Amino acid sequence: MTARAHQLLDLGQSVWLDFIRRGHLLDGGFDRDVNDAGVVGVTSNPTIFQQAIAGSHDYDAALAAGIAQGLEGEPLFEAMAIGDIQMACDKMHARYQLSNGMDGRVSLEVSPRLARDTAGTSAAAKRLFAAVSRANVMIKIPATSEGLPAITATLAAGISVNVTLIFSVARYREVMDAWLTGLEQCAAAGGSLAQIRSVASFFVSRVDSKIDAAIDARLATLPAGSTEHTELSGLKGKAAVANARLAYEAYDAMLATPRWKALAAQGAHVQRPLWASTSTKNPTYRDVLYVEELIGPDTVNTMPPATLVAFNDHGVVESRIRNDVAGAHRTFARLTELGIPVATLIDQLEPEGVKSFEKSYEDLLGTLESRRKELVAQRGTAR
Repeated sequence: MTARAHQLLDLGQSVWLDFIRRGHLLDGGFDRDVNDAGVVGVTSNPTIFQQAIAGSHDYDAALAAGIAQGLEGEPLFEAMAIGDIQMACDKMHARYQLSNGMDGRVSLEVSPRLARDTAGTSAAAKRLFAAVSRANVMIKIPATSEGLPAITATLAAGISVNVTLIFSVARYREVMDAWLTGLEQCAAAGGSLAQIRSVASFFVSRVDSKIDAAIDARLATLPAGSTEHTELSGLKGKAAVANARLAYEAYDAMLATPRWKALAAQGAHVQRPLWASTSTKNPTYRDVLYVEELIGPDTVNTMPPATLVAFNDHGVVESRIRNDVAGAHRTFARLTELGIPVATLIDQLEPEGVKSFEKSYEDLLGTLESRRKELVAQRGTAR
C-alpha cells in the first residue's frame, strides 16, 4: 500500500524528513524512508546535527579524517556536515530530477553565529553552496531582520534558499518580499529563474507551546467555571494552526499580485510554505495534529521520524489548509480580547529560536573539541 505521506503529493504537499544522521544514511534506513515512507526531501538544523554527532559514534571516522587534515572548530564540523549533506543529495538526486527540481532537496543551514550578520550570512551561503557542490542543496538562512537582505542576495546569485525560523505572519510577508526582490535582481542580471527554488519554513508547534503557557497563566487568575474561563480553555491548542492558516492566506494573496505574475511569466517557481516544528509537544493533542490540519497545495511538511511514522500509521489524508480561515482570524481576535497578547508572544519566538540554535551549535562545537582532544591524545600528538 502507498504510504500516506506519499499520497500527500496528490494534494500538492511534499514530505521532507527533519532528520539527518550518518548511520541512517549508511544502514539503509534513509533509503527505506525514501522508497517506502514517502520522503521526498530532507532538512537539517544545528540541533539535529548536535544530536546526531553528540549522540552517536557514527562520525568517529569522519572526525579522525578531519583531525588528520588539521581541522578543528567550525571547519571540522562543516566538513562532517557537508559529507552528510552530499550523501543525502546524491541519494535524493533521482527525486530531484523527477520533480523538475521541486523536491529531492537537502537543506544545510548557515552558522547560527551569523543570525545577526547580513554580510557574513551572504558569504557563508555562497561558500557552503560551492562546498556542497550539488544542484539539489538548499541553503538555510534564518528570517531575522539581518537575514532578510542575505536571503535576497543569495537568491539573486541563483542559489536556492530555505528561509527558516519564521513565526509571525508579519515577518512572513517580509520574507516573501525578500524572496521576490531576490528573483527580480537575478532576472535583471540575466540569471535563470527556472533553476531557483525556495521554501519559507514556518514554525508551528512552538506557537502553541508559547500561547498555551500564557493561557494557563491567565486561567489561574479567573474563576473556574466562569464564561471567560471556559472560552479561554477552549482556545488552547488553537493558535498554531490558526497562525499557519493566516500565513497561507498571505501566500494566496501574494500569488494574485502583478509582481508575482511578472516573475512567473519569466519562469519563476513559487516559494512554498514549509511547515516546520510539526511534532506535537503536548501529549494531550493528536500526535499528527500539525500534519493533518496543514495539508494543502504548494506546501511542504518537514517531519521528524516519529511524526512521519505516526502519520503513515493513522494520519488522515485530506486538504485542510484553507479550512475556516475566518475562524483563524476570530481565534486571534478573541485571544487578544481575553488578555493573551498573541502578536507580542509570537514575536518573542524568533529570538528564542535563534538563542536555542546558538546553544545547540556551541554545545556541538564543545563536544567536537572534547573528542578531537581525546583522539589527538590517543595518537600521542597532543597539541
